[in-house]
Amino acid sequence: MSLPNALPPDLLRALRDKTETLWVNDRYQPRAQGDFEGAETMQQAAARLQRHADVMARIFPELREAAGQVQSPLLPLAQLQAELDTRQGAAGTWYLKCDHALPVAGSVKARGGFHEVLSFAERLLDAHAAKTGDAVPALDSAEARALFSTYTVAVGSTGNLGLGIGTISAALGFRAVVHMSSDAKQWKKDRLRANGTDVVEHAGDYARAVDAGRQLADSDPHAYFVDDEQSEALFLGYAVAADELAAQLHAAGRSVDAAHPLFVYLPCGVGGAPGGIAYGLKQRFGEFVHCVFAEPVASPCMLVQLASGSDAPLSVYDIGLDNRTEADGLAVGLASPLVAPLMRDLLAGVFTVEDDRLFRDIHALATTENVLIEPSAAAGFSGPRWLTDTAAGLALLDRIGARAALPHATHVLWSTGGALVPQAEHDRFQARGLALSTAAAH
Repeated sequence: MSLPNALPPDLLRALRDKTETLWVNDRYQPRAQGDFEGAETMQQAAARLQRHADVMARIFPELREAAGQVQSPLLPLAQLQAELDTRQGAAGTWYLKCDHALPVAGSVKARGGFHEVLSFAERLLDAHAAKTGDAVPALDSAEARALFSTYTVAVGSTGNLGLGIGTISAALGFRAVVHMSSDAKQWKKDRLRANGTDVVEHAGDYARAVDAGRQLADSDPHAYFVDDEQSEALFLGYAVAADELAAQLHAAGRSVDAAHPLFVYLPCGVGGAPGGIAYGLKQRFGEFVHCVFAEPVASPCMLVQLASGSDAPLSVYDIGLDNRTEADGLAVGLASPLVAPLMRDLLAGVFTVEDDRLFRDIHALATTENVLIEPSAAAGFSGPRWLTDTAAGLALLDRIGARAALPHATHVLWSTGGALVPQAEHDRFQARGLALSTAAAH
């Protein structure tokens, strides 16, 4: 039996036809908290980010108000919910976790990317101190910068991770190199180059860029490759967002327990950021939080991998999809081999979304809440509808015993990027969203 044939026929047909669909994970165990066995823990990652908060505030003026912490707001979505919620609030209350507004990097990739580079910088400084017998230099000292200047930090990216890694690496004194597919957004390449980052373009998709970057870095003993597909440091950096969200929900008076379930909808590309966040949320809230990923109809790599039930890699190309979407941050053909196995019993499900819906939803967000995001960041906006308005979603709610608690539920739509998008791009997004919304109304 070929791997594509391991997918249920109806699901395979819907995926190949690029029909929006919800896949419910029959392996989902609400009480599971993950079996991640990395070298470090989420708590150690949070401690590292806190340890260097003063330095981060000195390097990046944008972080001074938050005392060097990389955090994003939690925004109530009363007006957007009134626009999109078919249940008119009967299914709970919506919020936007505004990672599109994360300072410096402007995307969900900021926490993970910053954490990984800080982790690497610490190791270099500790090794340098052990070799010289001197005290460990301060992270932003002249001595540290001189050491870092002899190393290259490289990453393969569709754009947002590259922006995060490139920005902090260059700011600390590293040579920063971002490997990107040739069809990645030009403005992202331009911004990286303007910040002093070398951008290397490759023919092919995201996976080709990552592989090329990995191979080039492997040949240089003074090069460090940030592997978006398999990095534990990135994963744990993303996971620290859970405690941030917990504090924000508490401040908003939103309980998370059996009578007040939390549903979180996360856009998914290769899976590192949403996987790390989902893992962190499960550590923090256990059986009372339920995470759902959202992927473009052309690029449902995590859905395909998990639904196959196989350990062998299965890409969207293997089932006849082209991986071409305006949601460039989610244009990934093969799920992370680190994250996919961890999601087997942690993830409630995955749904797919058409590009046209992304544009309609970012237009709706702009007109109701005056918030601008990129198309990838709107992938999760259909999540509540899938749970409350479909047979598959209602069956999931019954299975986890959450249907009766829906009026008191909290729904968090997690955004990904947008703050650094040029205004001309936002204007283009909004024009397309308006045209599509007008056509749908008629």
